[in-house]
Amino acid sequence: MFKSVLLASAALIVAMPSLAQPVISATRISQDIRVVSSDAYAGRGITTPAEQKTIDFLTKGFAAAGFEPGGPDGKWTQDVHLRQFKVVDPKVNLAFADGSTLDLRQGEEITVSTRGTTSDVSFAKTPIVFVGYGVTAPERGWDDFKGVDVRGKIIVVLINDPDFPEPTLNTFNGKAMTYYGRWTYKYEEAARRGAAGVMIIHDADAASYGWATVKNSNTGPKFDIVRPDPSATSPKLESWISLDTAQKLFAASGQDLGALRVAARSKDFKPVELSATLNGSYKVNATEIVTRNVIARLPGTSRPDETIVYGGHWDHLGTGTPDADGDAIFNGAVDNGTGIAALLELARTYGKGPKPQRSVVMIAFTAEESGLLGSEYYASNPVYPLSKTVAGINMDALNVSGRTRDVAVTGYGQSSLEDMLKLYAAGQNRTVVPEPTPEAGGFFRSDHFPFVKRGVPMLDAHSGDDMVKGGVAAGRAAHEDYEEKRYHQANDEWSAKWDLSGMVEDVTLYYRIGYALANSDLWPTWRDSSEFKAARDKTAAERK
Repeated sequence: MFKSVLLASAALIVAMPSLAQPVISATRISQDIRVVSSDAYAGRGITTPAEQKTIDFLTKGFAAAGFEPGGPDGKWTQDVHLRQFKVVDPKVNLAFADGSTLDLRQGEEITVSTRGTTSDVSFAKTPIVFVGYGVTAPERGWDDFKGVDVRGKIIVVLINDPDFPEPTLNTFNGKAMTYYGRWTYKYEEAARRGAAGVMIIHDADAASYGWATVKNSNTGPKFDIVRPDPSATSPKLESWISLDTAQKLFAASGQDLGALRVAARSKDFKPVELSATLNGSYKVNATEIVTRNVIARLPGTSRPDETIVYGGHWDHLGTGTPDADGDAIFNGAVDNGTGIAALLELARTYGKGPKPQRSVVMIAFTAEESGLLGSEYYASNPVYPLSKTVAGINMDALNVSGRTRDVAVTGYGQSSLEDMLKLYAAGQNRTVVPEPTPEAGGFFRSDHFPFVKRGVPMLDAHSGDDMVKGGVAAGRAAHEDYEEKRYHQANDEWSAKWDLSGMVEDVTLYYRIGYALANSDLWPTWRDSSEFKAARDKTAAERK
Protein backbone atom coordinates (compact mmCIF):
# COMPACT_ATOMS: atom_id res chain seq x y z
CA MET A 1 0.00 0.00 0.00
CA PHE A 2 2.69 2.47 0.96
CA LYS A 3 4.65 1.88 -2.24
CA SER A 4 1.55 2.55 -4.32
CA VAL A 5 0.86 5.76 -2.39
CA LEU A 6 4.43 6.89 -2.95
CA LEU A 7 4.24 6.21 -6.70
CA ALA A 8 0.91 8.01 -6.91
CA SER A 9 2.41 11.00 -5.10
CA ALA A 10 5.34 11.10 -7.53
CA ALA A 11 2.92 10.97 -10.46
CA LEU A 12 1.12 14.00 -9.08
CA ILE A 13 4.29 16.05 -9.22
CA VAL A 14 4.89 15.15 -12.85
CA ALA A 15 1.27 15.88 -13.76
CA MET A 16 1.11 19.33 -12.14
CA PRO A 17 3.61 21.74 -13.68
CA SER A 18 1.39 24.64 -12.56
CA LEU A 19 2.70 24.04 -9.04
CA ALA A 20 6.24 25.02 -9.99
CA GLN A 21 6.03 28.61 -8.80
CA PRO A 22 3.31 29.27 -6.21
CA VAL A 23 3.82 32.83 -5.05
CA ILE A 24 4.05 32.91 -1.27
CA SER A 25 4.80 36.44 -0.07
CA ALA A 26 7.02 37.06 2.95
CA THR A 27 5.90 40.69 2.92
CA ARG A 28 2.20 39.84 3.25
CA ILE A 29 2.93 37.20 5.89
CA SER A 30 4.98 39.66 7.94
CA GLN A 31 2.32 42.33 7.74
CA ASP A 32 -0.41 39.94 8.88
CA ILE A 33 1.69 38.80 11.85
CA ARG A 34 2.46 42.40 12.72
CA VAL A 35 -1.23 43.26 12.82
CA VAL A 36 -2.57 40.32 14.84
CA SER A 37 0.29 40.43 17.35
CA SER A 38 0.12 44.17 17.92
CA ASP A 39 -0.90 45.53 21.33
CA ALA A 40 -4.23 46.50 19.76
CA TYR A 41 -5.11 42.77 19.74
CA ALA A 42 -4.24 42.45 23.46
CA GLY A 43 -2.77 38.96 23.15
CA ARG A 44 -5.86 37.50 21.40
CA GLY A 45 -7.43 36.10 24.54
CA ILE A 46 -10.63 34.15 23.97
CA THR A 47 -13.90 35.77 25.08
CA THR A 48 -12.19 39.16 25.27
CA PRO A 49 -12.89 42.08 22.89
CA ALA A 50 -9.81 40.89 20.99
CA GLU A 51 -11.69 37.76 19.89
CA GLN A 52 -14.14 39.67 17.70
CA LYS A 53 -11.32 41.87 16.43
CA THR A 54 -9.36 38.78 15.37
CA ILE A 55 -12.41 37.14 13.79
CA ASP A 56 -13.12 40.28 11.80
CA PHE A 57 -9.54 40.38 10.53
CA LEU A 58 -9.64 36.72 9.50
CA THR A 59 -13.01 36.77 7.80
CA LYS A 60 -12.12 39.91 5.86
CA GLY A 61 -8.91 38.25 4.68
CA PHE A 62 -10.59 34.97 3.71
CA ALA A 63 -13.34 36.78 1.81
CA ALA A 64 -10.81 38.91 -0.06
CA ALA A 65 -9.00 35.69 -1.05
CA GLY A 66 -12.15 34.31 -2.65
CA PHE A 67 -13.20 31.86 0.03
CA GLU A 68 -16.77 31.62 1.32
CA PRO A 69 -18.11 31.16 4.85
CA GLY A 70 -17.48 27.56 5.87
CA GLY A 71 -19.17 27.31 9.24
CA PRO A 72 -22.62 25.94 10.11
CA ASP A 73 -25.64 27.69 8.56
CA GLY A 74 -23.50 29.63 6.11
CA LYS A 75 -21.59 31.52 8.80
CA TRP A 76 -17.89 32.27 9.05
CA THR A 77 -17.76 30.85 12.56
CA GLN A 78 -18.59 27.73 14.57
CA ASP A 79 -19.74 28.33 18.13
CA VAL A 80 -17.58 26.44 20.62
CA HIS A 81 -19.26 25.89 24.00
CA LEU A 82 -16.80 25.97 26.87
CA ARG A 83 -16.84 26.22 30.62
CA GLN A 84 -14.45 28.70 32.21
CA PHE A 85 -12.98 27.93 35.63
CA LYS A 86 -11.37 30.81 37.49
CA VAL A 87 -9.54 30.15 40.76
CA VAL A 88 -9.85 33.08 43.17
CA ASP A 89 -7.72 33.77 46.26
CA PRO A 90 -5.87 30.44 46.53
CA LYS A 91 -4.32 29.95 49.96
CA VAL A 92 -2.79 26.53 50.43
CA ASN A 93 0.07 25.10 52.46
CA LEU A 94 1.89 21.92 53.24
CA ALA A 95 1.84 20.73 56.86
CA PHE A 96 4.61 18.39 58.04
CA ALA A 97 4.84 15.83 60.81
CA ASP A 98 7.05 18.08 62.96
CA GLY A 99 4.35 20.75 63.04
CA SER A 100 6.01 23.08 60.53
CA THR A 101 4.24 24.38 57.44
CA LEU A 102 5.21 25.67 54.01
CA ASP A 103 3.00 28.25 52.33
CA LEU A 104 2.49 27.61 48.61
CA ARG A 105 2.16 30.91 46.78
CA GLN A 106 0.33 31.04 43.47
CA GLY A 107 2.83 31.18 40.61
CA GLU A 108 5.84 30.79 42.90
CA GLU A 109 5.87 27.42 44.67
CA ILE A 110 2.69 26.16 42.99
CA THR A 111 0.18 26.83 40.25
CA VAL A 112 -3.38 26.24 41.42
CA SER A 113 -6.06 25.59 38.80
CA THR A 114 -9.02 23.32 38.18
CA ARG A 115 -11.41 22.11 35.52
CA GLY A 116 -12.94 19.50 37.78
CA THR A 117 -15.44 21.38 39.93
CA THR A 118 -17.82 24.30 39.77
CA SER A 119 -17.83 24.68 43.57
CA ASP A 120 -15.36 26.22 46.00
CA VAL A 121 -12.57 23.93 47.16
CA SER A 122 -11.07 23.29 50.59
CA PHE A 123 -8.46 20.86 51.92
CA ALA A 124 -7.98 19.88 55.55
CA LYS A 125 -5.18 17.47 56.38
CA THR A 126 -5.53 15.88 52.96
CA PRO A 127 -3.03 13.00 52.57
CA ILE A 128 -0.34 13.15 49.89
CA VAL A 129 0.96 10.13 47.94
CA PHE A 130 3.84 9.95 45.46
CA VAL A 131 2.83 7.68 42.57
CA GLY A 132 5.86 7.95 40.31
CA TYR A 133 4.74 8.86 36.80
CA GLY A 134 1.10 8.16 37.62
CA VAL A 135 0.75 5.75 34.71
CA THR A 136 -1.59 2.81 34.20
CA ALA A 137 -0.71 1.05 30.93
CA PRO A 138 -1.98 -2.55 30.88
CA GLU A 139 -0.67 -3.17 27.36
CA ARG A 140 2.84 -2.44 28.66
CA GLY A 141 2.39 -4.32 31.92
CA TRP A 142 2.73 -1.06 33.86
CA ASP A 143 0.82 0.10 36.95
CA ASP A 144 2.22 2.86 39.13
CA PHE A 145 -0.65 2.60 41.62
CA LYS A 146 -0.29 -1.08 42.62
CA GLY A 147 -3.78 -1.19 44.11
CA VAL A 148 -3.26 1.81 46.42
CA ASP A 149 -6.52 3.69 46.93
CA VAL A 150 -5.94 7.39 46.21
CA ARG A 151 -9.56 8.49 46.48
CA GLY A 152 -9.77 11.84 48.21
CA LYS A 153 -5.98 12.17 48.31
CA ILE A 154 -3.42 14.37 46.56
CA ILE A 155 -1.10 12.48 44.21
CA VAL A 156 2.36 13.79 43.35
CA VAL A 157 3.65 12.75 39.91
CA LEU A 158 6.64 13.19 37.65
CA ILE A 159 6.17 14.82 34.25
CA ASN A 160 6.84 12.86 31.03
CA ASP A 161 7.02 9.06 31.09
CA PRO A 162 9.50 6.54 32.58
CA ASP A 163 11.68 6.27 29.46
CA PHE A 164 12.56 9.98 29.38
CA PRO A 165 15.57 9.85 31.75
CA GLU A 166 16.65 6.42 30.44
CA PRO A 167 15.50 5.87 26.82
CA THR A 168 17.29 2.53 26.57
CA LEU A 169 14.57 1.05 28.79
CA ASN A 170 12.30 1.32 25.74
CA THR A 171 9.20 0.52 27.75
CA PHE A 172 7.45 3.67 26.54
CA ASN A 173 8.94 4.07 23.04
CA GLY A 174 12.32 5.19 24.29
CA LYS A 175 13.08 8.85 23.69
CA ALA A 176 9.73 9.66 22.08
CA MET A 177 7.06 10.71 24.56
CA THR A 178 3.86 8.67 24.68
CA TYR A 179 0.52 10.14 25.71
CA TYR A 180 1.20 8.78 29.21
CA GLY A 181 3.81 11.51 29.58
CA ARG A 182 1.47 14.41 28.96
CA TRP A 183 0.12 16.49 31.85
CA THR A 184 -3.38 16.01 30.44
CA TYR A 185 -3.08 12.27 30.95
CA LYS A 186 -1.88 12.74 34.55
CA TYR A 187 -5.02 14.70 35.40
CA GLU A 188 -7.31 12.29 33.55
CA GLU A 189 -5.91 9.24 35.36
CA ALA A 190 -6.21 11.01 38.72
CA ALA A 191 -9.87 11.77 38.01
CA ARG A 192 -10.53 8.16 37.00
CA ARG A 193 -9.14 7.06 40.37
CA GLY A 194 -11.04 9.63 42.40
CA ALA A 195 -8.01 11.60 43.58
CA ALA A 196 -8.73 15.02 45.06
CA GLY A 197 -5.85 16.58 43.21
CA VAL A 198 -2.56 16.31 41.40
CA MET A 199 0.80 18.00 41.97
CA ILE A 200 3.07 17.62 38.94
CA ILE A 201 6.73 18.11 39.79
CA HIS A 202 8.19 20.58 37.33
CA ASP A 203 11.35 19.57 35.51
CA ALA A 204 12.39 21.91 32.68
CA ASP A 205 14.04 19.15 30.64
CA ALA A 206 11.26 16.59 31.04
CA ALA A 207 8.51 19.17 30.46
CA SER A 208 10.45 20.88 27.64
CA TYR A 209 9.67 24.33 29.08
CA GLY A 210 10.66 26.38 32.09
CA TRP A 211 8.76 27.52 35.17
CA ALA A 212 7.83 30.85 33.55
CA THR A 213 5.84 28.96 30.93
CA VAL A 214 4.14 26.82 33.58
CA LYS A 215 3.24 29.92 35.58
CA ASN A 216 1.90 31.90 32.63
CA SER A 217 -0.13 28.95 31.34
CA ASN A 218 -1.67 27.80 34.62
CA THR A 219 -2.44 30.80 36.85
CA GLY A 220 -5.18 32.32 34.72
CA PRO A 221 -8.66 31.03 33.87
CA LYS A 222 -8.84 27.45 32.59
CA PHE A 223 -11.31 26.11 30.08
CA ASP A 224 -12.88 22.84 29.04
CA ILE A 225 -15.71 21.83 26.78
CA VAL A 226 -18.97 21.76 28.71
CA ARG A 227 -19.34 18.37 30.41
CA PRO A 228 -22.26 17.09 32.55
CA ASP A 229 -19.81 15.98 35.26
CA PRO A 230 -16.47 17.81 35.09
CA SER A 231 -15.01 15.66 37.88
CA ALA A 232 -15.15 12.64 35.56
CA THR A 233 -12.14 13.93 33.63
CA SER A 234 -10.43 16.41 35.98
CA PRO A 235 -9.68 16.52 39.73
CA LYS A 236 -10.53 19.58 41.81
CA LEU A 237 -6.85 20.50 42.12
CA GLU A 238 -4.74 20.53 38.96
CA SER A 239 -1.34 21.90 39.89
CA TRP A 240 2.36 22.04 39.21
CA ILE A 241 4.91 22.50 41.98
CA SER A 242 8.44 23.79 41.49
CA LEU A 243 11.32 21.34 41.77
CA ASP A 244 12.62 23.21 44.82
CA THR A 245 9.21 22.88 46.51
CA ALA A 246 9.10 19.17 45.71
CA GLN A 247 12.53 18.66 47.21
CA LYS A 248 11.42 20.37 50.43
CA LEU A 249 8.24 18.26 50.54
CA PHE A 250 10.12 14.97 50.15
CA ALA A 251 12.96 15.93 52.50
CA ALA A 252 10.50 16.94 55.22
CA SER A 253 8.85 13.53 54.76
CA GLY A 254 12.16 11.72 55.18
CA GLN A 255 12.31 10.72 51.52
CA ASP A 256 15.02 11.09 48.88
CA LEU A 257 13.35 12.54 45.79
CA GLY A 258 16.34 11.76 43.59
CA ALA A 259 16.30 8.09 44.56
CA LEU A 260 12.53 7.85 44.10
CA ARG A 261 12.79 9.36 40.63
CA VAL A 262 15.13 6.53 39.70
CA ALA A 263 12.88 3.93 41.33
CA ALA A 264 9.89 5.25 39.35
CA ARG A 265 11.50 4.03 36.11
CA SER A 266 10.82 0.43 37.10
CA LYS A 267 7.64 -1.63 36.81
CA ASP A 268 8.29 -2.66 40.39
CA PHE A 269 7.84 0.87 41.75
CA LYS A 270 5.27 1.17 44.54
CA PRO A 271 3.50 4.35 45.72
CA VAL A 272 4.99 6.17 48.71
CA GLU A 273 2.83 7.85 51.35
CA LEU A 274 4.40 11.17 52.35
CA SER A 275 4.27 12.40 55.94
CA ALA A 276 2.70 15.68 54.92
CA THR A 277 -0.79 16.97 54.22
CA LEU A 278 -2.32 19.70 52.08
CA ASN A 279 -4.44 22.38 53.71
CA GLY A 280 -6.19 25.49 52.50
CA SER A 281 -8.89 26.66 50.14
CA TYR A 282 -9.79 28.64 47.05
CA LYS A 283 -12.92 29.89 45.40
CA VAL A 284 -13.96 28.71 41.96
CA ASN A 285 -15.94 30.94 39.66
CA ALA A 286 -17.38 28.75 36.92
CA THR A 287 -19.16 30.24 33.96
CA GLU A 288 -20.21 28.89 30.60
CA ILE A 289 -18.93 30.78 27.62
CA VAL A 290 -19.05 30.61 23.86
CA THR A 291 -15.96 31.24 21.75
CA ARG A 292 -15.60 30.63 18.03
CA ASN A 293 -13.66 28.74 15.42
CA VAL A 294 -13.31 30.61 12.14
CA ILE A 295 -13.99 28.44 9.06
CA ALA A 296 -13.51 29.39 5.40
CA ARG A 297 -14.17 27.13 2.42
CA LEU A 298 -13.28 26.94 -1.26
CA PRO A 299 -15.76 24.41 -2.69
CA GLY A 300 -14.42 21.65 -4.92
CA THR A 301 -15.51 21.64 -8.54
CA SER A 302 -16.17 17.91 -8.93
CA ARG A 303 -15.93 16.26 -5.47
CA PRO A 304 -16.93 18.99 -3.02
CA ASP A 305 -17.84 16.47 -0.31
CA GLU A 306 -14.16 15.48 0.01
CA THR A 307 -12.20 17.97 2.09
CA ILE A 308 -8.61 19.07 2.59
CA VAL A 309 -8.14 20.92 5.92
CA TYR A 310 -5.57 23.52 6.85
CA GLY A 311 -5.57 24.51 10.51
CA GLY A 312 -3.89 26.89 12.90
CA HIS A 313 -5.07 28.43 16.16
CA TRP A 314 -5.86 32.13 16.37
CA ASP A 315 -5.84 32.48 20.16
CA HIS A 316 -3.02 33.26 22.57
CA LEU A 317 -2.78 34.02 26.30
CA GLY A 318 -4.23 37.55 26.33
CA THR A 319 -2.94 39.70 29.18
CA GLY A 320 -1.38 38.65 32.47
CA THR A 321 1.12 39.56 35.16
CA PRO A 322 3.56 42.23 33.94
CA ASP A 323 7.10 41.02 33.29
CA ALA A 324 10.27 42.73 34.52
CA ASP A 325 9.79 45.43 31.88
CA GLY A 326 6.19 46.05 32.87
CA ASP A 327 4.78 44.38 29.74
CA ALA A 328 1.53 42.54 30.49
CA ILE A 329 0.44 41.74 26.91
CA PHE A 330 1.33 38.28 25.64
CA ASN A 331 1.29 39.17 21.95
CA GLY A 332 1.80 35.68 20.52
CA ALA A 333 3.59 36.74 17.35
CA VAL A 334 5.26 33.40 16.62
CA ASP A 335 2.66 31.47 18.63
CA ASN A 336 0.53 31.65 16.62
CA GLY A 337 0.52 34.82 14.58
CA THR A 338 2.64 32.87 12.13
CA GLY A 339 -0.06 30.22 11.72
CA ILE A 340 -2.77 32.84 11.23
CA ALA A 341 -0.68 34.54 8.55
CA ALA A 342 0.01 31.20 6.84
CA LEU A 343 -3.72 30.40 6.67
CA LEU A 344 -4.43 33.75 5.03
CA GLU A 345 -1.53 33.48 2.58
CA LEU A 346 -2.56 29.96 1.58
CA ALA A 347 -6.11 31.18 1.02
CA ARG A 348 -4.81 33.94 -1.27
CA THR A 349 -2.71 31.43 -3.20
CA TYR A 350 -5.62 29.03 -3.70
CA GLY A 351 -7.90 31.92 -4.61
CA LYS A 352 -5.61 33.03 -7.43
CA GLY A 353 -5.22 29.58 -8.98
CA PRO A 354 -7.50 27.10 -10.74
CA LYS A 355 -10.34 25.91 -8.53
CA PRO A 356 -9.57 22.50 -6.97
CA GLN A 357 -11.60 19.36 -7.54
CA ARG A 358 -11.94 18.69 -3.82
CA SER A 359 -12.93 21.33 -1.28
CA VAL A 360 -10.28 23.21 0.67
CA VAL A 361 -11.20 24.35 4.19
CA MET A 362 -9.23 26.77 6.37
CA ILE A 363 -9.92 26.58 10.12
CA ALA A 364 -8.57 29.09 12.60
CA PHE A 365 -9.14 27.26 15.86
CA THR A 366 -9.99 28.90 19.15
CA ALA A 367 -8.82 27.85 22.62
CA GLU A 368 -5.70 25.92 21.63
CA GLU A 369 -3.88 27.50 24.53
CA SER A 370 -6.61 26.19 26.84
CA GLY A 371 -5.98 22.59 25.83
CA LEU A 372 -6.74 22.20 22.09
CA LEU A 373 -10.40 22.86 22.85
CA GLY A 374 -11.39 24.52 19.58
CA SER A 375 -10.04 21.66 17.51
CA GLU A 376 -11.43 19.12 19.98
CA TYR A 377 -14.84 20.71 19.66
CA TYR A 378 -14.65 20.71 15.86
CA ALA A 379 -13.49 17.08 15.77
CA SER A 380 -16.39 16.18 18.09
CA ASN A 381 -18.84 18.26 16.04
CA PRO A 382 -17.40 18.31 12.50
CA VAL A 383 -18.93 20.62 9.95
CA TYR A 384 -17.55 18.36 7.21
CA PRO A 385 -17.52 14.60 7.89
CA LEU A 386 -14.19 13.34 9.17
CA SER A 387 -14.64 10.15 7.17
CA LYS A 388 -14.50 12.25 3.98
CA THR A 389 -11.78 14.58 5.26
CA VAL A 390 -8.91 13.52 3.02
CA ALA A 391 -6.10 14.88 5.19
CA GLY A 392 -5.01 18.00 6.97
CA ILE A 393 -2.00 20.20 7.67
CA ASN A 394 -1.50 21.97 10.99
CA MET A 395 0.50 25.19 11.30
CA ASP A 396 1.68 26.34 14.71
CA ALA A 397 4.65 28.54 15.67
CA LEU A 398 6.39 28.61 12.30
CA ASN A 399 9.99 29.49 11.48
CA VAL A 400 11.06 33.16 11.55
CA SER A 401 14.84 32.55 11.56
CA GLY A 402 15.69 31.75 7.94
CA ARG A 403 15.97 28.85 5.50
CA THR A 404 16.85 25.33 6.60
CA ARG A 405 18.18 22.29 4.79
CA ASP A 406 15.68 20.03 6.51
CA VAL A 407 12.00 19.69 7.38
CA ALA A 408 11.15 18.16 10.76
CA VAL A 409 8.02 16.03 11.17
CA THR A 410 6.28 15.90 14.54
CA GLY A 411 5.21 12.33 15.23
CA TYR A 412 7.48 11.02 12.48
CA GLY A 413 6.63 7.66 10.94
CA GLN A 414 2.85 7.80 11.10
CA SER A 415 1.40 8.29 7.61
CA SER A 416 1.98 8.52 3.86
CA LEU A 417 1.75 12.31 4.07
CA GLU A 418 5.42 12.17 5.01
CA ASP A 419 6.21 10.55 1.67
CA MET A 420 4.50 13.36 -0.21
CA LEU A 421 6.43 15.81 1.93
CA LYS A 422 9.73 14.12 1.03
CA LEU A 423 9.00 14.37 -2.68
CA TYR A 424 8.16 18.06 -2.59
CA ALA A 425 10.94 18.88 -0.11
CA ALA A 426 13.44 17.30 -2.48
CA GLY A 427 12.43 19.95 -5.01
CA GLN A 428 13.74 22.51 -2.51
CA ASN A 429 16.91 20.47 -1.94
CA ARG A 430 15.72 19.69 1.58
CA THR A 431 15.50 16.45 3.51
CA VAL A 432 12.76 15.25 5.85
CA VAL A 433 13.81 14.28 9.38
CA PRO A 434 12.11 13.30 12.65
CA GLU A 435 11.51 16.07 15.16
CA PRO A 436 14.68 16.57 17.23
CA THR A 437 12.93 16.27 20.60
CA PRO A 438 10.20 13.60 20.42
CA GLU A 439 10.45 13.36 24.20
CA ALA A 440 8.72 16.76 24.41
CA GLY A 441 5.45 15.19 23.21
CA GLY A 442 4.85 17.75 20.49
CA PHE A 443 2.60 15.31 18.64
CA PHE A 444 0.02 15.65 21.43
CA ARG A 445 0.31 19.40 21.87
CA SER A 446 -1.27 21.01 18.84
CA ASP A 447 -4.54 21.14 16.94
CA HIS A 448 -3.92 18.23 14.59
CA PHE A 449 -4.20 15.75 17.45
CA PRO A 450 -8.00 15.73 17.95
CA PHE A 451 -8.25 14.83 14.23
CA VAL A 452 -5.51 12.21 14.55
CA LYS A 453 -7.30 10.49 17.45
CA ARG A 454 -10.30 10.05 15.16
CA GLY A 455 -8.24 8.63 12.31
CA VAL A 456 -7.76 11.60 9.97
CA PRO A 457 -4.19 11.67 8.54
CA MET A 458 -2.63 14.97 9.58
CA LEU A 459 0.76 16.51 8.90
CA ASP A 460 2.55 18.65 11.46
CA ALA A 461 5.87 19.59 9.87
CA HIS A 462 8.10 22.64 10.01
CA SER A 463 11.63 23.89 9.39
CA GLY A 464 14.25 21.71 11.03
CA ASP A 465 17.38 22.82 12.88
CA ASP A 466 19.89 22.63 10.02
CA MET A 467 20.02 26.29 9.04
CA VAL A 468 21.42 27.25 5.63
CA LYS A 469 23.30 29.99 7.49
CA GLY A 470 25.02 28.48 10.50
CA GLY A 471 23.98 24.85 10.36
CA VAL A 472 22.51 22.84 13.22
CA ALA A 473 24.20 24.91 15.89
CA ALA A 474 22.47 28.06 14.67
CA GLY A 475 19.12 26.32 14.41
CA ARG A 476 19.27 24.91 17.90
CA ALA A 477 20.43 28.23 19.28
CA ALA A 478 17.46 30.01 17.68
CA HIS A 479 15.04 27.40 19.04
CA GLU A 480 16.48 27.54 22.54
CA ASP A 481 16.47 31.33 22.52
CA TYR A 482 12.78 31.37 21.65
CA GLU A 483 11.85 28.71 24.21
CA GLU A 484 13.73 30.49 26.97
CA LYS A 485 12.94 34.13 26.25
CA ARG A 486 9.69 34.34 24.28
CA TYR A 487 7.54 31.19 24.31
CA HIS A 488 4.36 32.01 26.30
CA GLN A 489 5.97 35.22 27.47
CA ALA A 490 5.32 38.89 26.80
CA ASN A 491 8.40 39.06 24.57
CA ASP A 492 6.81 36.96 21.81
CA GLU A 493 6.47 40.02 19.57
CA TRP A 494 6.77 40.80 15.85
CA SER A 495 10.21 41.85 14.66
CA ALA A 496 11.35 43.61 11.51
CA LYS A 497 14.59 41.62 11.86
CA TRP A 498 12.94 38.28 11.18
CA ASP A 499 14.05 36.24 8.17
CA LEU A 500 10.87 34.68 6.79
CA SER A 501 12.52 32.90 3.85
CA GLY A 502 12.31 29.56 5.67
CA MET A 503 8.65 30.06 6.51
CA VAL A 504 7.96 30.87 2.85
CA GLU A 505 9.52 27.55 1.84
CA ASP A 506 7.46 25.68 4.45
CA VAL A 507 4.19 27.32 3.41
CA THR A 508 5.04 26.50 -0.20
CA LEU A 509 5.32 22.84 0.79
CA TYR A 510 1.96 22.99 2.59
CA TYR A 511 0.38 24.43 -0.54
CA ARG A 512 1.90 21.89 -2.92
CA ILE A 513 0.83 18.92 -0.79
CA GLY A 514 -2.69 20.24 -0.26
CA TYR A 515 -3.18 21.28 -3.87
CA ALA A 516 -1.97 17.90 -5.13
CA LEU A 517 -4.42 16.10 -2.85
CA ALA A 518 -7.22 18.47 -3.80
CA ASN A 519 -6.76 17.59 -7.46
CA SER A 520 -6.45 13.82 -7.20
CA ASP A 521 -8.33 10.79 -5.95
CA LEU A 522 -5.54 9.91 -3.51
CA TRP A 523 -6.42 9.11 0.10
CA PRO A 524 -3.37 9.28 2.40
CA THR A 525 -3.02 6.28 4.68
CA TRP A 526 -1.66 5.46 8.12
CA ARG A 527 1.23 3.05 8.41
CA ASP A 528 0.22 -0.42 9.52
CA SER A 529 2.10 0.13 12.78
CA SER A 530 0.19 3.33 13.62
CA GLU A 531 -2.19 3.24 16.58
CA PHE A 532 -4.52 5.54 14.62
CA LYS A 533 -5.01 3.26 11.61
CA ALA A 534 -7.85 1.33 13.25
CA ALA A 535 -9.96 4.46 13.70
CA ARG A 536 -9.59 5.34 10.02
CA ASP A 537 -10.32 1.80 8.89
CA LYS A 538 -13.71 1.89 10.60
CA THR A 539 -14.96 4.42 8.05
CA ALA A 540 -13.28 2.93 4.96
CA ALA A 541 -16.60 2.03 3.33
CA GLU A 542 -17.56 5.72 3.22
CA ARG A 543 -14.59 6.51 0.97
CA LYS A 544 -15.36 3.95 -1.77
